[in-house]
Amino acid sequence: MTVQLNETHDVALRSWVASANQADTDFPLQNLPYGVFRRQGSSQSYRIGIAIGDQILDLAAAHAAHAFAGYTELQGGHFTNAVNASNLNALMGLGAPVWSALRLALSRVLREGASLQGALQACLLAQSAAEFALPAHIGDYTDFYTSVHHATAVGKLFRPDNPLLPNYKWVPIGYHGRASSIGVSGQQFRRPVGQTKPPASDTPVFGPAKRMDYEMEIGIFVGPGNALGDVINMDKAESHIFGLCLLNDWSARDVQAWEYQPLGPFLAKNFASTISPWVVTLEALAPYRHAWTRDVEDPQPMAYLDAPGLRDSGAFDIQLEVLLQTEKMRAAGVPAERLSLSNFRHSYWTIAQLITHHTVNGCNLNPGDLLGSGTQSGPFAEEAGSLLELTEGGKKALTLTNGEQRIFMEDGDAIVMRGWAQKEGCARIGFGDVVGTLLPARV
Repeated sequence: MTVQLNETHDVALRSWVASANQADTDFPLQNLPYGVFRRQGSSQSYRIGIAIGDQILDLAAAHAAHAFAGYTELQGGHFTNAVNASNLNALMGLGAPVWSALRLALSRVLREGASLQGALQACLLAQSAAEFALPAHIGDYTDFYTSVHHATAVGKLFRPDNPLLPNYKWVPIGYHGRASSIGVSGQQFRRPVGQTKPPASDTPVFGPAKRMDYEMEIGIFVGPGNALGDVINMDKAESHIFGLCLLNDWSARDVQAWEYQPLGPFLAKNFASTISPWVVTLEALAPYRHAWTRDVEDPQPMAYLDAPGLRDSGAFDIQLEVLLQTEKMRAAGVPAERLSLSNFRHSYWTIAQLITHHTVNGCNLNPGDLLGSGTQSGPFAEEAGSLLELTEGGKKALTLTNGEQRIFMEDGDAIVMRGWAQKEGCARIGFGDVVGTLLPARV
């Protein structure tokens, strides 16, 4: 958890890719996130790419152009196979020394004046000309519940006098999600159907969910895993994290209310989840590490969830924005409208604590596994990361600028989520957009 800044973080660095030097870009030279892409509409194999400005650098093509010559960590068959793969799993498994060396090599060859500029220009594709796949094969997906503000707000809807259950402040709460229905930004999915129980009915009914919602989350991609039976301790936890992405964990709230006791979410969550195409490394986010605090009146982390440096720099200062574009807005050419703005630094549990807790019983993680942070809400109402909170459980409609109102999502609605880290003296580090659209239920 020690902040380790190096030459790749120098805010004065400029790239020969001109769009990477614009002040408002998500992808300056100091970011260099990973994704998987191919030319739009083609039948090409998917390839690993690096976002730089509005372009994508083809990692395999850059390797063929000898962009990584001279770096000991970037030699040999394992590395060559990893950069030529159709997903990030093999690269994720190579570990932090390789990731850091690759970041340094990429930073140097993409800087102004780099000798390989001519050769690497042919390795670029405009992001607008690309289509994306999931960054990795996600073998397993676990969703956590790390925002105490979200947990409290939702708890108050059902238990006004005692919103938090007794275990919340002692243990990171999570459940096993469904990896097969995770899609990349642009995902469209049908309104799910299932059992719900209307308040005035003694028996449940079957049909389309009526209380459709989103959840603004951070996704955490696992790098090297651990053997079954082994534990990843706090002092090593972050070396097992490849990077972060944005995650929208869609929810059918009425299905959830009927099914979640006693075993937790099932059909209310497993129909779709959407992630951003780009995975931002922890090294890129080093300038935005933030103090992690725990109220002195709250239980402090047990020894296995504590570590030196946790309170100094265990959190990350990442702004998280949610926007809505209705079908009517889209037809009129009106851009998506902001619903909320929160920050990941409010999280009650850190990413390192999630990794350690997940493995403390000997559970094995694998490269490409995904952890969800849970809905990220802040302490104020306008920082809520879901409609369930913004509408106070469906009691208070939101009125949009064009006069439309929403309590929960309607067919045709698209949710746009954005994340970025920005402060004076540092380069802006962004995640790009993650967009998902709700379609009518299948009839």
